[in-house]
Amino acid sequence: MAPLTVRQATKSFGSVQVLHGVDVDIEDGEFVVLVGPSGCGKSTLLRLIAGLEDITSGDILIDGKVVSRLHPKDRDIAMVFQSYALYPHMTVAENMGFSLRMRDVGKSEQDRKVREAAGILGLTDLLDRYPRQLSGGQRQRVAMGRAIVRDPKVFLFDEPLSNLDAKLRVQMRAEIRELQKALRTTIVYVTHDQIEAMTMADKIVVMRDGRVEQIGSPLELYDRPANMFVGGFIGSPAMNLLHGRVSEDGRSFTTDDGADIAFSEAVSPAPGRQAVLGLRPEDFTIADGGTPATIRLIEPTGADLLINFDLGGEPITALFHERLALREGETVGLSVPSNKVHFFDPDSGARIE
Repeated sequence: MAPLTVRQATKSFGSVQVLHGVDVDIEDGEFVVLVGPSGCGKSTLLRLIAGLEDITSGDILIDGKVVSRLHPKDRDIAMVFQSYALYPHMTVAENMGFSLRMRDVGKSEQDRKVREAAGILGLTDLLDRYPRQLSGGQRQRVAMGRAIVRDPKVFLFDEPLSNLDAKLRVQMRAEIRELQKALRTTIVYVTHDQIEAMTMADKIVVMRDGRVEQIGSPLELYDRPANMFVGGFIGSPAMNLLHGRVSEDGRSFTTDDGADIAFSEAVSPAPGRQAVLGLRPEDFTIADGGTPATIRLIEPTGADLLINFDLGGEPITALFHERLALREGETVGLSVPSNKVHFFDPDSGARIE
């Protein structure tokens, strides 16, 4: 285990700069997820930490030691890839012990470490099998076992679950989190899936266009997004974002299309100004006297009901955790608690406090 620090890291490929002064502090034993849309720079940052790409400027420190110019093998890290990267001609035991053999670790010590890791990961009965004889989830465990036997200071995961089906991804998310708690190790985990980030992380780093937009716990990012991008990215379904103007008394909001949304009490820190109103789908309730909205589409998912509304010309998504007797084309009243609304500056995108 070790803390990890990234200081003002930049990375350029020729004339194209893909990371712009990234700062991240990761505590000893913390599970940190780098998340963002494709091309945001999260995998590039992970590769800089691993030493698979040369940093252009800035520093990377592991356990207080600058490792920015060190070879990957000298950084005391282990990486788990999306593709598993297992040797097809080696058994599970041989794959897991390969890095130890390369470091001239004694045979008895190799066997001990491999069996310990296999016990943690439930692979003891599979040590003599080859990768082709394993399921996707088992292969992913072998890839993790190969990292565990090295006893590194930091584990790096590069979208390790993207090749698995939905059910197995849920299972593996729980297993990786339990593994991290058992080993009490520092993990940096890259994903484009914000649900993975929300369910696994101690701390999330949200990135866009090579920059860090916000760092915080999952609930901090959910409850108080720093800007429109984070508000729209964190949460599923995504936050509804409506452009318009707050009333002078702060008790209502009029969208650019003319729809009026009333609040039960004054909520805006900036009455009378142009703003973007953020409403999370799961915060809506249906209530008499609410803002009239027409149902465009009903999507039952079993446990939940996802409904697309037309609110005065604005498309709105709402999520209800109950089965409601509603019909497409019906008009109902929508209400959101005053303490659940968010406001953002329409020009900068920054949260209005």
